Amino acid sequence: MSLLRHIRACNDWNPARFRPLVHAGARVGLVRDDNAARFARFPAAFAVGADAVEIVAKGDRATLTARLDEVVEALVAQGVLAKYRHEYFAVADRWGAAPRFDLDRGAVPLFGARAYGVHLNGWRRDGDALTLWIGRRAPDKIVAPDKLDNLVAGGIGRDHGLTETLFKEGEEEAAMPRDLTARATPAGAISYRMGTPDGVRDDVLFVYDIETPADFTPRNTDGEIVSFALMDAAATVARVRDTDDFKFNVNLVIIDFALRHGVIGPDDPEYLDLIAGLHRPVD
Repeated sequence: MSLLRHIRACNDWNPARFRPLVHAGARVGLVRDDNAARFARFPAAFAVGADAVEIVAKGDRATLTARLDEVVEALVAQGVLAKYRHEYFAVADRWGAAPRFDLDRGAVPLFGARAYGVHLNGWRRDGDALTLWIGRRAPDKIVAPDKLDNLVAGGIGRDHGLTETLFKEGEEEAAMPRDLTARATPAGAISYRMGTPDGVRDDVLFVYDIETPADFTPRNTDGEIVSFALMDAAATVARVRDTDDFKFNVNLVIIDFALRHGVIGPDDPEYLDLIAGLHRPVD
């Protein structure tokens, strides 16, 4: 089978069905046509045109967040959306810009707002073999239950920056002390845009690597991961290639790791397409 199929799956969306979501002249999301029709029912918050959906609600970040949350709550009541995350993401027109408003994580695809996360590859050498720590997600997870996952991964919520998210998720998901997590090194970012039942995921994943010490064994503390296993890196890539055992975006993180560490070499016929496909333009 193909590694490239995972990248294609994470970039499977139809731009012709979406129009930009604009606030104060800047694009902050992408709204699918059927969702634009739903937003049109809230003229105090949105002006829906043929070419764009504009947020017309006024106010500072907190006020605008409250106004949009009222829309989200109404759509939840109508059965359009399951607002289940109770975790807010900050929405800005680009990375590093001041947030314009916040959205419940469950509503982010509806608005097509860009979301950011961190993924940490935990690796070590066993003799000559390069190995990776792989977790298994709990069977009651709403997203990708029972799928395989990275050592640590999590979305960047409005109350946490990038580094703080990495520390927090390290503690919760793998019982990693902060002095260990602090040794993680940034290794770039992966971007993709994927259609979902609610709208579109426009995601950027900041990737980190850490060589874990021989005496470290991860242990989950928040119930999201049920077990960890140390897997041979080449065997892990083969499993990504041949199965759908991993969470959809974790496939991309592992492919990226394998490219950077030589597990996938330039003699692989998909090599150049894999490199290009992991880094779609962040427009």
